[in-house]
Amino acid sequence: MDRKKLYEGKAKILYEGTEPGTLIQYFKDDATAFNAEKRGMIDGKGALNNRISEYMMERIGQMGIPTHFIRRLNMREQLVHSVQIIPVEIVVRNYAAGSFVKRLGVEQGTKLARPLVEFCYKSDELGDPLVADDHIQLFGWAGPQEVDEMVAYAVRINDLLSGLFYGVGFKLVDFKIEFGRLFRQTDQGEEMRIVLADEISPDSCRLWDVETGESFDKDRFRLDQGQVSEGYQEVACRLGLFKNPSEDKGNKVLKFPKRGK
Repeated sequence: MDRKKLYEGKAKILYEGTEPGTLIQYFKDDATAFNAEKRGMIDGKGALNNRISEYMMERIGQMGIPTHFIRRLNMREQLVHSVQIIPVEIVVRNYAAGSFVKRLGVEQGTKLARPLVEFCYKSDELGDPLVADDHIQLFGWAGPQEVDEMVAYAVRINDLLSGLFYGVGFKLVDFKIEFGRLFRQTDQGEEMRIVLADEISPDSCRLWDVETGESFDKDRFRLDQGQVSEGYQEVACRLGLFKNPSEDKGNKVLKFPKRGK
């Protein structure tokens, strides 16, 4: 089937959707790190991230936080609402790790006194620099009310994900999310709302085993720790999203349970 490709990023491709105001989000196996200076492939990553992100978006939607997610179409694709992406990444940190450690000299793994919310300007060319609330408003990336709404959503999402992951043996160290503006026509005219967009997966979260401290996220790729695909699979398995291949007589085909089960 011929489809119009609208955008290709480091981890996903966006195609024109099958319904008005929608897009098809395709999850690739490509992996990048350090602002795309390091590149590679993680076998099965696209299918795993598709399923994990679907689950997370559905759980977040059940909390009353609007998202761009509509439904999963197949192993690698989702149907999502077309939104105007706000060029700011929201990073929520529960423990010191990654660039935070390098910037501030805090010991790796230090538990923060409370969740810390940071903003980064979405720009591969500039390396997604850290910015302040004033930058966001000064350059017109988002208004004060939009920033407040994104932060409030991010804190609620952190509460949900921290408990959800801890329940399956992971510490949620940190994660990054993106938001967009969803425009809809109503009887009263055009309506706009802020919605969670992009994805939530081991690509965008740091997940450490509660007992061992082992990473089960993209740090396995960043830091050459090995068994990257196996790490992503373990996250999906613990969440109950598909059967562990080792428990299926060596068959390595991912077997997703039916929706709702």
